[in-house]
Amino acid sequence: MAVTAYVSGANLIASALYDLGVRVIFGIVGIPVIEVADACIEKGIRFIGFRNEQSASYAATAYGYLTGRPGVCLVVGGPGVLHAIAGIGNSTSNCFPLLVLAGSSESSQVHKGAFQEIDQVSILTPFTKFAGRPPSLSLLPSTLEKAFRLAYYGRPGATYVDLPADFIQGTLGTQETKPLYLASEAPQFAADMTRIKKAANLIRSAKLPLVIIGKGAAYGRAEDSIREFITEKSIPFLPTPMGKGVVPDSSPLNFAAARSAVLRTCDVILLLGGRLNWILHYGEPPKFRDGVKIIQVDIASEEIGNNNSRNAEYGLVGDIGLVMKQLSAELQDYKFPSIPKALIAAKKVNVAASQKKANDVVLPLTYQHSYKIIKDAIHATNTKPIYVSEGANAMDIARSAFDVEEPRQRLDAGTMATMGVGIGYAIAAAVACPDRLPVCIEGDSAFGFSAMELETATRSGLPMAIFIMNNNGVYHGVEPTAYSAGSENRLPSTALGFETRYDMIAEAVGGKGLLARTPEELKEAATTALTNGAVTVVNVIIDPGAKTKLEFAWLANTKQKAESKL
Repeated sequence: MAVTAYVSGANLIASALYDLGVRVIFGIVGIPVIEVADACIEKGIRFIGFRNEQSASYAATAYGYLTGRPGVCLVVGGPGVLHAIAGIGNSTSNCFPLLVLAGSSESSQVHKGAFQEIDQVSILTPFTKFAGRPPSLSLLPSTLEKAFRLAYYGRPGATYVDLPADFIQGTLGTQETKPLYLASEAPQFAADMTRIKKAANLIRSAKLPLVIIGKGAAYGRAEDSIREFITEKSIPFLPTPMGKGVVPDSSPLNFAAARSAVLRTCDVILLLGGRLNWILHYGEPPKFRDGVKIIQVDIASEEIGNNNSRNAEYGLVGDIGLVMKQLSAELQDYKFPSIPKALIAAKKVNVAASQKKANDVVLPLTYQHSYKIIKDAIHATNTKPIYVSEGANAMDIARSAFDVEEPRQRLDAGTMATMGVGIGYAIAAAVACPDRLPVCIEGDSAFGFSAMELETATRSGLPMAIFIMNNNGVYHGVEPTAYSAGSENRLPSTALGFETRYDMIAEAVGGKGLLARTPEELKEAATTALTNGAVTVVNVIIDPGAKTKLEFAWLANTKQKAESKL
């Protein structure tokens, strides 16, 4: 008589994930998902245990963006899911592929007030492309496959699978298991040739065409065809913050240094993998030229015409790499004759002004001069960085201060402007791109959201260089005298602790901590951080900027636009 072999639910989950190509999982364990994590480890999947589900979910989203396949986040039910919603929202907003798995109450205990019981599927359905609970243990692998596939097919996003405790702890006869049919790479499709011809004619007729490169172009790995198109057609371009590097920042056709001028001047825009949201001022005047024609290229047809319905007729739906090849063929004999001298002059003036700020040596240190020192150290040590930046001024100024020559080498707060992504993103970058060193530029406020993940990084053996721009506050700090004993001045809501020793946190969890107040100290600290192979925090004390206006650069532009209508 044949003896039936059995497999546990936890092992069934681990085997399905391994077969899907999952080799890294980010998360926090607890009852009942400990068994799932242990089974995954036994199967050969690396589990990186975090200190907070938010950071774990942020790491998984960044991993999905960097690899092109869904990052996987495993958490407990109830509060674990609620914390992980932060990453789910971040994934949905940025269109990063993410699969979240969470334990849940035993099937027989639903609606009884079970341990950490909430209706997780209903809660997450509005925020995901798919959220489901397998109808049976035998169908659990196929549910995982569907969720994994949907996360990166079409427009990427978040998906969710509920893992009831009795499924995890249950067993299934091996004869009841079914083979898992694995999806290949996401299907690619080209644009309608009628629309390609229309877009090509529009570019030909432009007095000044402009290419805007969004992070969707970076995610879509379309850099080869985009670089070829821009170089051959001699068309100026602007990268969005995470679109930097698709075409090297060093290209003479990069007009990021004259962003406002070129947006006001160009009459035809080819928008690649970007959305006309707040980051691009909705494509509206006064930042954009009134009446500008916008050719929007996106993988999702529903994005065409958003905040831009007058130009929907020019939209191109398809894989960006394929679409660029179509446009190149249609514009085979085209080359833009010359960029206006006024734009070239504006670019030179702005570059010179930026260089002057970077070279000005004052104490306390400024963002600009600090960044120059860090950048010089990166070049001197031949470091291959992958930049992570978050914060308001810290991120905004770093966006233009650090050149990026390759795609997917810059991560920031993104479409949702999420603070707290920094260390989670850095951990994901270290895992996804082991040949590069995560270089984090952190505002002191932003760093506070995920500081304890330094312990995760050190425990996991993931070196990174973290520079905290410490100005004692959100946006900016206050004068040092405001902290003195007996001061009658109440601290404003933006104030943080005075010169907090963030470097000591790194020391406490097994990393390296350095304090820098002067250019010489920062140069030495940066060199150490970039070369010592450890998790290193450099606490950079900078000018609190107490007398500067409280604003964030891009939102200030929107405000000016609104006021101009009054």
